[in-house]
Amino acid sequence: MSLTEEKLKKEYSDKVVEIYTFRGDLNVILKPQDIPEICRFLKTDPDLKYNFLTCITAVDYLEMKDKRFEVVYMLFSIPKHFRVTLKTRIEENEEIPTLTSLWSTANWQEREVYDMFGIKFSGHPNLARILMDEDWVGYPQRKDFPLTYEVPNFSYNKEEIDTRKNAPWRGDEWPNEKQ
Repeated sequence: MSLTEEKLKKEYSDKVVEIYTFRGDLNVILKPQDIPEICRFLKTDPDLKYNFLTCITAVDYLEMKDKRFEVVYMLFSIPKHFRVTLKTRIEENEEIPTLTSLWSTANWQEREVYDMFGIKFSGHPNLARILMDEDWVGYPQRKDFPLTYEVPNFSYNKEEIDTRKNAPWRGDEWPNEKQ
């Protein structure tokens, strides 16, 4: 049993839904409301020091009737060389607490999860699109997102953006491809 697993079972046995090891990595299933408290513990405990939020991502389980999305947090302790993956399941319109007060890297990572999956992080200082255009409709990493779409006009200079809609992409050629 790893030190992280041991401490979580001791301190948070009532809040940890499940702990298991997969391919050598510790995975912890939590309830959404418990994520900030447990992350704070993992970061501040002197024996663990999970000081680096490696990644926040999500998985869309469209076929699930209950708790469609899984939000995944990957943490790393630079001084201790520990790694842990935290997971939580949420409903389609359920919000999850932000971790921006713990790790500044959570800011853009949560924005990316919002932009790609539509998952909202309550308390986030600027939950706005980060990759897609501001007027983009939908969330492209969701499994129910249509596979065909209209190719948006793009420019680094907002004044140059042509707002006219392109014809739907037929799939037989890429936009701006030279013939």
